[in-house]
Amino acid sequence: MKTILVTGGAGFIGSHLVDRLLATTEARVVVVDNFSDFYAPEIKRANVRAHLENPRYQLIEADIREFERLRSIFSETPFDAIVHLAACTGVRPSLEQAIDYEQTNVTGTLHLLELAREFSIRKFVFGSSSSIYGANPNAPFKEEFLPLPISPYAASKAAGEMFAYTYSHLYQIQTVCLRFFTVYGPRQRPDLAIHKFARLMTAGKPIPLYGDGTTERDYTFVSDIVSGIIAALQYNQTPFEAINLGCSEMVPLKRLVEMLETALGVKANIDRLPMHPGDLERTHADINKAEQLLGYVPTTTIETGISKFVEWFRSRG
Repeated sequence: MKTILVTGGAGFIGSHLVDRLLATTEARVVVVDNFSDFYAPEIKRANVRAHLENPRYQLIEADIREFERLRSIFSETPFDAIVHLAACTGVRPSLEQAIDYEQTNVTGTLHLLELAREFSIRKFVFGSSSSIYGANPNAPFKEEFLPLPISPYAASKAAGEMFAYTYSHLYQIQTVCLRFFTVYGPRQRPDLAIHKFARLMTAGKPIPLYGDGTTERDYTFVSDIVSGIIAALQYNQTPFEAINLGCSEMVPLKRLVEMLETALGVKANIDRLPMHPGDLERTHADINKAEQLLGYVPTTTIETGISKFVEWFRSRG
């Protein structure tokens, strides 16, 4: 039986990945998560509650910045693969917390790669971000585009990819860096736009809208992202790849708000604010490479995804 380490496995994407691994494989899943207070830790504890009942699941509370603590975990358990999703997330907070982002997203990633080398783990999947494309004016974004990060968060993810490439080259660690494009769905972090807007709209409070509503995002439903991660775990044709995981449809912010209004049955009260310096005008994934190498084909449209999110949101009372 294979044993897979999932860092950040109590979070939004990580907990959905664990759901899938436990339901569709025979793998043993070990999660490392530090339950940071970036958002309420009890949300992540609720994400893992059902997992704790599974005999193939183990939860370890630890911080990837603590190298010796990680080494003790690796010494106790022989891992076959690492899916590294733990991170300081969000563009805007990174502008004020750049050092924290570097320590977690760069140094923490380097810790895991070094332990993969030390313990001869030959499979590494890294959760990267579409934000690394930054100010690139060309869309859709192709993997061969030069990273142009315009926030510490984006720079930290680009640096993580560079270390992943280096360790793949030097130590034959088969590595896939997955560039996620605006992931949403049930359990979405409360600070992200769709969840934040829904919460404020249903409370009758104004929603902050940066810019004139014409910025565009490639929203990707979490189940499609999980399918891409599973495919990356199975991929073994080349020593290193960076691959976009998106939906390849740009949705203007004002259209997103309109869809939420319809799904929630409420009218948004909009607080218009100037564009944030770390924000991008648009994200748009070219997913040809993902389709060719991983067989990745997103199946959830934005309309269906918003409906599923709202169903979950309402179910929470």
